[in-house]
Amino acid sequence: MPLPKVAIVGRPNVGKSSLLNMLARRRISIVEPSAGVTRDRVAAVVEHEGRWFELVDTGGMDFRTGAELAADVQRQVRYAIEEAAVIVLVADVKDGRTPLDVQAAERLRGVKAPVVVAANKADNDRLALGAAEFHSLGFQPVVPVSAKHSRGRRELLAEVLARLPAEAAEAPPEPAMKIAVVGKRNAGKSTFINALAGQERVIVSEAPGTTRDAVDIRFEKDGLTYIAIDTAGMRKRKSVAGDIEFYSLARAMQSVRRADVVLFLIDAPTPVSQVDKHLGAAIERGFKPVVLVVSKWDLARGRADADAFARYLGKVLPGLPYAPVSLVSARDGRNVLATVDLARSLYKQASMRVTTAALNRVIEHAVRLRQPPSPTARLPKIYYATQVAVRPPTVVLFVNDPDLFGEDYRRFIENRLREELPFPEVPIRLILRAHFEQDEKHRGRRSENRRRVDRGR
Repeated sequence: MPLPKVAIVGRPNVGKSSLLNMLARRRISIVEPSAGVTRDRVAAVVEHEGRWFELVDTGGMDFRTGAELAADVQRQVRYAIEEAAVIVLVADVKDGRTPLDVQAAERLRGVKAPVVVAANKADNDRLALGAAEFHSLGFQPVVPVSAKHSRGRRELLAEVLARLPAEAAEAPPEPAMKIAVVGKRNAGKSTFINALAGQERVIVSEAPGTTRDAVDIRFEKDGLTYIAIDTAGMRKRKSVAGDIEFYSLARAMQSVRRADVVLFLIDAPTPVSQVDKHLGAAIERGFKPVVLVVSKWDLARGRADADAFARYLGKVLPGLPYAPVSLVSARDGRNVLATVDLARSLYKQASMRVTTAALNRVIEHAVRLRQPPSPTARLPKIYYATQVAVRPPTVVLFVNDPDLFGEDYRRFIENRLREELPFPEVPIRLILRAHFEQDEKHRGRRSENRRRVDRGR
């Protein structure tokens, strides 16, 4: 059963994002003094006194007509209001009641969900007295809070919980997997996320840079709950201007680190760019399972062959040769859910653990196929291998001297592991560790196994 939602709404720049961060006790929304920073609905699962709900931050309610993007933001606000079990209307005690506050209250007058007014920026007792002014908006209660100083948190949550339905007592299911959706600007990430969620969950616009926060979206497939993380589009570092965008990019990279699998969206109609290559290198360095998702394939299908395009990606993204390719058209839903199945398969591969005996048979076979080259008079020797971790599969190779093994041979060993073990499409962390021969005589039967994969014995 989905969690009840609590929508945080209000005019621009009253501290809605700060309030979400304060209530969730972690930084989820980007906070900036300028108005209009939040565009999509940003959600966080919150537990308080054994009850659970989803807290949803929204863009500022702006009743002026304007550009398409502004209309999209207001549509997101409307969706949040329609889905909410409780609404928190945020006002600013330092500014006092404004015409926009009155308009926001009028907009909420006919909704079914109860409304709690949070009079924000009540940083001290004197400012808290100003909360009384907002009783005239017509909603009760009015709770003075200070998101900046965490004042009034318990009181506001108590009022919210008192109005939540009974199902708020149930803890949400643990997600089966977290999926980060990344790519350069305007690569189709938000359209892809909306296709997953089955609704307009994030704003889709031709204007690049529409998504700023890393937005977590919970969705279900085949009875399992997933979290998809929509991230800000990447662009060249010298093009990053302003604190908001810098923090957006930092949040995007943080989202990659906390994801189980990365969906790397590549815009089919345009050539792979330097930004794509830098992002691919970052994913490679993070040892994250990744699907190369070729978006907008419907626009390139007549000009490109699928196999040829996959070979092209192998050339321009040489650090991800193991990554599977998925050709999608999010606009009509083609292959979107199949891509989730593919990501699930990668997660299972990355979680696999093999026996030491099976691992050493692969190493023995690899050495027979290709012995490690000897750059010096010293012969490189491999004693044995063992898997020490999963996600990513991490293999320690005990050798006489790690410096004797070049990058090319390490890649060869990694590829043999992928070909012969049950993780063919995920990164493998290979660690070479020195192990001296004089210690071997004390190891009993294990030393016999090590000699099997030693080049010269």
